[in-house]
Amino acid sequence: MHHITLAALALLCLPLSAMAADAVPGNVLTVGAGVAAGSRYAGDDKTTALPLLFLDYSMANGLFASTARGLGYGGQLGPFSYSAALGYRGERSDHKRKGLRGFGGSDYLKGMGKVEGNASALLSLGYAPLPGVQLTLSSDLALTHRKHGSTLQLGASGQVYSRNDSRGAPQDTVVLGVQTSWGEQKYLQTMYGVTTAQAARTAFRPYTPKGGFYEAQASVSWEHRIDARWGVNTMLGVQRRLGDAADSPIVQRKNAPVGAVYLTYRY
Repeated sequence: MHHITLAALALLCLPLSAMAADAVPGNVLTVGAGVAAGSRYAGDDKTTALPLLFLDYSMANGLFASTARGLGYGGQLGPFSYSAALGYRGERSDHKRKGLRGFGGSDYLKGMGKVEGNASALLSLGYAPLPGVQLTLSSDLALTHRKHGSTLQLGASGQVYSRNDSRGAPQDTVVLGVQTSWGEQKYLQTMYGVTTAQAARTAFRPYTPKGGFYEAQASVSWEHRIDARWGVNTMLGVQRRLGDAADSPIVQRKNAPVGAVYLTYRY
């Protein structure tokens, strides 16, 4: 996953039931609200808590519209799942932002300039070798501002606990997940590099990273279904900068926690 924004964090902690293609038949609208905690930008040394809001509408024919997953189509063929969507990679500011736009900006980056947001093609393939286990390969391909570069993510998740209510419906689900992210050189230069012009405006030294793996993360998610419509979700995780990203002069810490607690309502 790229630098933390509200949309990116919402995807990481999207309700487990909303991510399962066959969890609920028919058209389903999921609304969520709560509190998310994360770094204002990838490498920030502070953890900030901000409101988290998201919408996710999944149709029985495979179409979906989501503040976390974008606008696209997904389906399942046996143990394989797939999706293709048009999404948005959030911007990064060189000053602290307020309100819902708080993630993605820090005064520590003053003089670095603004990294504009861009439209992206979000492609994903999944494989479930065993019940409750999911292997995924996904991409974030820049469509606009292509100089920002593209990324690939490799992930694995496994259900480690589940409990049904008296009617046999899932009530508690706990999932562990790991993911590592690879970026092409243009992406790492945009997010972790320092050009000669940027160095002249800041106290950072010039830095030109190479492409490669730049982040790994592990998380645990717990979804508690109050009833068929209401649910409480909790996510805790940690991210670690890797390779040239970890050595960037703008990275103040290599390890950073992320988390969220939020309530969902499913129509």
